[in-house]
Amino acid sequence: MLEQIEIKKVASYDETGIQINDLKRVNFIYGANGCGKTTISNFLLNQINPKYLECSSKWKNNTPLKTLVYNKAFREFNLGRGKLEGIFTLGQASTEQVALIESKSEQLKQIKKDGDGIYNSLKTIVDSKEQLESDFKDNAWSDVYKKYDVIFNEAFDKVKSKERFKDKLLVEFGSNTAILKTVEELKESAKTIFGEIPIDITEIPNFNFDRIDELIKNPIWKKIIVGKADVDIAKLIQKLNINDWVNQGRDYIQEDTCPFCQQKTITEDFKSQLEDYFDETYISDLKTIKELKQEYNQLIENLVNGLNSIEDSQKELTNSKLNLEVFSAYLKTLISQNTANNEILKGKIKEPSRSFELTSLKDQLALIQGLINDANTEIIKHNSIVLNFKTEKSNLINEVWKFLIEEYKTHITVYNTSITGKNTGISKLETQIETKRVSYLEIKAEITELSKTVTSVQPTIDEINRLLISYGFLNFKIVPSTEEGFYQIQRENGELAESTLSEGEITFITFLYYLQLAKGGNTEDSVNDERILIIDDPISSLDSNVLFVVSTLIKEIIKNIKGDSGNIKQIIILTHNVYFHKEVSYEGINRGPGDRPFFWILRKNNKISSIYPYHQNNPIQTSYELLWREIKDWENNSGTTIQNTMRRILENYFNILGKKRDDYLIGKFIYQEERDICRSLLSWVNEGSHTLPDDLFIELPEGTIIKYLKVFENIFKLTGNIGHFNMMMGIEEV
Repeated sequence: MLEQIEIKKVASYDETGIQINDLKRVNFIYGANGCGKTTISNFLLNQINPKYLECSSKWKNNTPLKTLVYNKAFREFNLGRGKLEGIFTLGQASTEQVALIESKSEQLKQIKKDGDGIYNSLKTIVDSKEQLESDFKDNAWSDVYKKYDVIFNEAFDKVKSKERFKDKLLVEFGSNTAILKTVEELKESAKTIFGEIPIDITEIPNFNFDRIDELIKNPIWKKIIVGKADVDIAKLIQKLNINDWVNQGRDYIQEDTCPFCQQKTITEDFKSQLEDYFDETYISDLKTIKELKQEYNQLIENLVNGLNSIEDSQKELTNSKLNLEVFSAYLKTLISQNTANNEILKGKIKEPSRSFELTSLKDQLALIQGLINDANTEIIKHNSIVLNFKTEKSNLINEVWKFLIEEYKTHITVYNTSITGKNTGISKLETQIETKRVSYLEIKAEITELSKTVTSVQPTIDEINRLLISYGFLNFKIVPSTEEGFYQIQRENGELAESTLSEGEITFITFLYYLQLAKGGNTEDSVNDERILIIDDPISSLDSNVLFVVSTLIKEIIKNIKGDSGNIKQIIILTHNVYFHKEVSYEGINRGPGDRPFFWILRKNNKISSIYPYHQNNPIQTSYELLWREIKDWENNSGTTIQNTMRRILENYFNILGKKRDDYLIGKFIYQEERDICRSLLSWVNEGSHTLPDDLFIELPEGTIIKYLKVFENIFKLTGNIGHFNMMMGIEEV
């Protein structure tokens, strides 16, 4: 059964939308045309349509039922194909077959009833479990967390919500093996350990300078690099010690012109001697010193950059273990020594014939390396303390939780016992539900098989035609279609009538078809499915006399729903016609067993639809009913209008409708005293309805009103109209 419908973000429903809550077996929704009724019925007809993405429905026990919707879409679909799809019913079944199916259906109904009972029990125990968990969570939060939050805040670091705290408390209760300490001991430890947390320090990276030392010690820097000695010009070059000068001058020789005297003195023989003098060995040595210089410069640059980076990063630390003052001094000295070496290397490149010696950086680098090693030693010690601190803190946290669970032990034990019991109960009920579900499916399958052998579409034809004749529709009828399993609408002369039907005839015949579909099914195995009915304005274009026919048919369905008879379990009726609403929701249907219907009014203001619940009070009433309501509720108002109300009721019912005058009513009383009281009543109501009440009447009317209300009731009793009185006063007859 539907319990709730939510419609929003579609048609005239905004993002807030509406909620139709607390739906009953019988429900009436009244609203003017265009206020959104058809949107509701179309949603229930096709809930998976993307346009209804923001809409939803809630079913009892989360069990949806087959939903049959009658609205404009139903009429257009079923009469838009030139034929009506056949409806299977049990009409041709034998008495024994029907009895067997009904017996099985009763078993099915009982299983469902039992299942609902078990489900409700399950829901009750689940709700009580959730309440138990909620209460425990709230109590643990107020009794434990709030009590010790300030003292042991660090222990609650990751459980600062009620749910997480509850879960942690239960987990610790089952697993904590820490030593139990007193709260005073824990407080004392917390002063030290639950303070500022030391953090790990990253060790300073080390570096290797062996290759730099090798480059500085390379003998090539001291080597005197000169040309070949056995060449004729070698003696002069070496005597004058102009190796480097001559080598540089080679680059300026152009053809046969001397770069110095600008005379054509350069012969081929001279050029050859120069080439022989500066041979491959000379060239190779020059290449080597250039490559070694480049490698040295690159290594030194990387080293100095790395050391500068260490200096910068250590300056940012508040607890650096590096002696930055000494480190900076050593680094400056290293940079200075490297600058000197760079000048020497440049000199060697310029004058290979000279012997140079580079300054060793080994000692300076060793000093820097020593500072880094000392710092890393201190960092290791610090990190060891941090690690031990974490262990101590972890131990203290465990001890705090041990204390908490021990203090709250009784409550936790009671809670765990209760939860275990409820979980056991839930498990048993879930097993029972599954057993009922299996039984339900088995019996439903049996009913389906039985129905297949006794169902037919012909009883639907007969029933619709019977209703058409009964209500005066004699110029057409339903006949089997040439296509098996379908119907057609045929005139008396044999012509198909679908295209010539009036709007009212289409409405009436499709509604009769819908009622048969509600009782049967389009397939043999769906005849006995439980279903709910959604009926949206079934009296559109109908004559007033047919309106009462339709309302009569629906009231019969409502009667069966209220009595839980048949497979229709719920009905929702939507209409804009006040007369149809009054007729179909007639007060008489509220008598007898079953829940009373619920009522809603759907309105649209500023193009936005909204709904207003009235529950068991029908908001659509006649003025005559309103008069009776004032009689019933006289104690809730001033009572000043009750005389006029009584007069109007008596005039309407007896004088106007019954043609009975006051003398007739007075004469129904046997004793003269009673007649006088009746005459007094009639005088009282006439006086009170035509004059303003005096002060005495206003001060104390209760006694007078109660006395005359009894006479008012006796008038109906003595005239044989007590049934009307009871009906209008809402008094159940026994």
